[in-house]
Amino acid sequence: MKEQESLDRLQELRAVIHEHNYRYHVLDAPVISDYEYDQLLLELRKIEAEHPEWVTPDSPTQRAGAEIAERFVKVQHPAPILSLANAFSGADLVAWRDRIARLDERVLTCDYVLEPKLDGLTVVLHYADGLFVRGATRGNGEVGEDITTNLKTVTSVPLRIPTRKDGPRPPKRLVVRGEVFINREDFLALNARLSEGGERTYQNARNTAAGSLRQLDASITASRPLRILNYAIVDFQGQDAPASQRETLEYLARLGFAVPAEAAVYKTIEEVVAACEAWVDRRKTLPFEIDGMVVKINPLQLAASLGFVGKDPRGAIAFKFPAQEVTTKLNDIVVNVGRTGVLTPNAVLEPVEIGGVIVRQATLHNFDYIAEKDIRVGDRVLIKRAGEVIPYVIGPVADARTGSEVAYVPPSVCPECGEPVSHVEGEVAWYCVNPACPEQRVRNIEHFVSRATLDIVGLGIKIVEQLVRAKMVEDAADLYALDRARLLGLEGFAEKKVDNLLASIEASKFRPLARLIFALGIRGVGEVVSADLAGAFGNLDALASANQEDLERIEGIGPNIAEAILDWFSHPANKKVLRKLKAAGMWPVQTQDAVSGRQPFAGKNFVVTGTLSSFSREGVKEYIQALGGKVVGSVSKNISYVVAGENPGSKLDKARALGIPVIDEDGLRQLAETL
Repeated sequence: MKEQESLDRLQELRAVIHEHNYRYHVLDAPVISDYEYDQLLLELRKIEAEHPEWVTPDSPTQRAGAEIAERFVKVQHPAPILSLANAFSGADLVAWRDRIARLDERVLTCDYVLEPKLDGLTVVLHYADGLFVRGATRGNGEVGEDITTNLKTVTSVPLRIPTRKDGPRPPKRLVVRGEVFINREDFLALNARLSEGGERTYQNARNTAAGSLRQLDASITASRPLRILNYAIVDFQGQDAPASQRETLEYLARLGFAVPAEAAVYKTIEEVVAACEAWVDRRKTLPFEIDGMVVKINPLQLAASLGFVGKDPRGAIAFKFPAQEVTTKLNDIVVNVGRTGVLTPNAVLEPVEIGGVIVRQATLHNFDYIAEKDIRVGDRVLIKRAGEVIPYVIGPVADARTGSEVAYVPPSVCPECGEPVSHVEGEVAWYCVNPACPEQRVRNIEHFVSRATLDIVGLGIKIVEQLVRAKMVEDAADLYALDRARLLGLEGFAEKKVDNLLASIEASKFRPLARLIFALGIRGVGEVVSADLAGAFGNLDALASANQEDLERIEGIGPNIAEAILDWFSHPANKKVLRKLKAAGMWPVQTQDAVSGRQPFAGKNFVVTGTLSSFSREGVKEYIQALGGKVVGSVSKNISYVVAGENPGSKLDKARALGIPVIDEDGLRQLAETL
């Protein structure tokens, strides 16, 4: 880059970063993610490192935070409340250690403290002779906003120290730095409460915490589930000040301050790197959001003697996790057709990296979600991707709108077949009801042969598409009439492959009735309802002859599901499928064997989430059902237990918010023994 281009880019970056600082720290309304902000700051640092003569005192690299809002009284901090430089890999941490070791060799033999980097709002608490006298935001690092009244409503902020009779005598003056945040389950419960009251819900816990603290009406702050963790002493006037970061945390805990329980001491930088990398996956075990880990030189005198680089203290650094949330442009909304005809909107995005993965599409859930969030084509939107979960759009960044965005109108006809779409009152989804829809046909057959239904090995989506294209399969029943000679004529089909496929299709005829009912792909009929229908009717002839009243007698089947079942069995194309299945001998009958043994889970509903080590997903459901229980797909107040494995996802958060007992697979077995 030429010198003038570099200078122009530097000035542009400074202006952009100043604007984002103002939005983040003053308005609590950021329009980009932390990851994107870090990348801008990293680019600015690089240019300034190449041209140190261009560094000015007002550069974003030389200060922390932003200017404070005029509506608050200003508070001068007793010492700068600074932010940290970032590391994004283990190599970055080692490079940081090597840099500061060149300034002081003691770094090579000192120990380190590792603490969670909380995703909240930094606050500064002032105490005089043990009494809480003032609380402030970080502001611009030198001057903050007086939010004393609001902080007094946060129950974990000590109003007098020590909080216990046997605590140490408080110093004459103590100023503590901490982070105010909201636990994940508290955030979910808050949004649920707001939604029930018809009020606006929030997109993330960090902005909610920040906005709650910076209210002129303290009663609003008091209504929010705010918490605080404290981790540093900014100013101290008294005897026996802590000499290390570890002693600081222990001292604050004795006084009655909440401190991060996850903080730990490590002897070498290699141990620190290993611990940071382990926390990338362990972060989900915490009740609150963190976006990294903070690495600190443990001896405070050594850390202080290392000084600063711009606004960053050399004695500490933040190890940032791969981004899980970023913002990008929503270029278009496309609609996919599922196996039951459900129309699902998906976002077409300006490509963006999240956690090392380039994301180009994300789910928008349903059309109601688009309307509720007021998501428009052309919006800058916030995208989230946690672990291996499919990315989804959290919502629009309304403050970034230019006026060119276009409101989205759901389609009135199916995008695949052009037939009109329908909507059942009371349901979220819109449907294509044409069973001959090409996309539905492929998806229906894919579901019919899947592991959870008839488990026909060797029939993946690509082969299903190949059979449909070759006009060898019009519907799932045609699988039982496949001709060996014609299969051998298809590309990629050798004799062994064909024989194995035909053998697997023949073996599927021995699957139980419940699996066949589930395989039919009736809207609203999952594994649990399929098992109930099989038990109630015993065969497909009886089920096909059932009326609305017969169906609604079955527990868990309401008017909508009953109507969907009746619609499916009344459709001519589906009647044709049933005739072909019966002719092929694919017509299982439910036996009414007496149930032997105890039924400890009778009357109890379970949700299974995450990956279990000793059960497959089908296996754990069969285990629970064999003991009299039911396995359902979503968490509600009617659930008895949630069985959670590795990477449990949002169902675990919802269960905790509703107070539903959560057990692992060992707990499930123990429950079966004790009930």
